[in-house]
Amino acid sequence: MSRLVSHNYAAVVVGAGPAGVAVLGNLLELGLNKIAWIDPTFDGGRVNSKYREVPSNTKVSFFRSYATSVQPFRNIVQSTRTPNAFSVMNKLDQDDTCSLHYAADMCKDLTAGLLKMKQVSHYRGEVTSANFEDHNSTWTVRIRLADSPTSNTEVFAPRLILCTGSAPIATPAQPVVADNAIEQLDLDTVLKPSILHEALPKNEPVTVAVIGASHSAILAIMNLVDLARTSHPNLRLKWFTRHPLRYAEFMDGWILRDNTGLKGQAAEFAREQLEDSRLPVSEAGQFIEKVDTSKGKETAAYASHFPNCTHILYAVGYKRNPLPRLSRNGRVLLLNDDHKQLEWDSGFGGFLDEHKEVIPGLHGAGIAFPERVADPIRNVEHAVGFFKFMKFLKRVTPMWI
Repeated sequence: MSRLVSHNYAAVVVGAGPAGVAVLGNLLELGLNKIAWIDPTFDGGRVNSKYREVPSNTKVSFFRSYATSVQPFRNIVQSTRTPNAFSVMNKLDQDDTCSLHYAADMCKDLTAGLLKMKQVSHYRGEVTSANFEDHNSTWTVRIRLADSPTSNTEVFAPRLILCTGSAPIATPAQPVVADNAIEQLDLDTVLKPSILHEALPKNEPVTVAVIGASHSAILAIMNLVDLARTSHPNLRLKWFTRHPLRYAEFMDGWILRDNTGLKGQAAEFAREQLEDSRLPVSEAGQFIEKVDTSKGKETAAYASHFPNCTHILYAVGYKRNPLPRLSRNGRVLLLNDDHKQLEWDSGFGGFLDEHKEVIPGLHGAGIAFPERVADPIRNVEHAVGFFKFMKFLKRVTPMWI
């Protein structure tokens, strides 16, 4: 039998990755003194569980800026016994990039500090539903507790902030189809070398079809090439790409393709190993066959090359994790980008209904709900990254209070 316990708060924050942590810091700095925080693990989110071994495309100085942007964070940094994630990061080259495990450890230390604060009540579990009632301007949020799946807790607040994250697109909307059976590789696995080597056989011919030329695709190719030249000598790649490699470019005071172009180690590897002028003579070129799928060539290219592939990897982007059931006055609100029943608006960090009216007290942040930005030549991107989340939240959270 389900046991129900309820509590009242000034805000409910769902998710404890970098965005959720940043939301807590900003709300505390703005004076909210009773916040419910919900997450299954409170362990740094996917950046810690999946991407510790990934090289970042962010300078160390930006991670440090994230950790010192609000007073609650600065208090945690000052009170955490050294050595800690902050002191370790201080010793790194601030103008260079670093492995994401440094950022993940920083996120975990900030989380640990926030969980000790009396203003924060944490619930280990998952939100199953949330309903907003207009008559009392309150969200009722139901939580399935991780430690006791038969126990449901309800919390009440005028503000509900979703930092629910995203995951790699496992299969694109129009999946590539092959006549032969091809085993699909998980992008998260390929981005984690410590487990990737176990996902592919060592002593038999393996050909991996890599679909995409995103930052994640290039990192995946880096890891697969490293396997091919070390422990998996029979590994080969067929790299299917529609367009030339695209890099972030430093302009006069701004960055072209700041959020979509290659940076850091991925950019360096691509320039040295994967460009058309380099691939035939590079070390990576010993293991990679590049396949052009531009301008309607996809179908023929797949039909020609897929019969020789044993595995396939899609590196074609990320999609939002499923949201809890959301409703207003008992009427279900759907997040559906095709039909726009619920529309994300990064201008104020909130949501609009199908009539373009604001959903009261419903907000978002992070990779699932990023800020929409335009560069000086009007290219539109979504700003994703620790410090970009923080910068966005410092702008919008005052509007939520």
